Amino acid sequence: MSDTVWKREEVESPCVKICVVHPEARLCTGCLRSIDEITRWSKMSPIERREIMNALPSRAGQLRKRRGGRAARLAQG
Repeated sequence: MSDTVWKREEVESPCVKICVVHPEARLCTGCLRSIDEITRWSKMSPIERREIMNALPSRAGQLRKRRGGRAARLAQG
């Protein structure tokens, strides 16, 4: 008799336990999900979860705040 481990076939949560909501973007700074997505995650279908997981990398730019960089320094000079 072999031991078979039961495994669920669902998309795991992207949560990294850094739960802080960005005030302007309204996204969690840890996992990049919206509050609504976090709240509904356990009730979502695997397809909905996969769509959100695929969208997360493109959301990272919404949390970066530009400080002007080189162009701003040149404009001041």
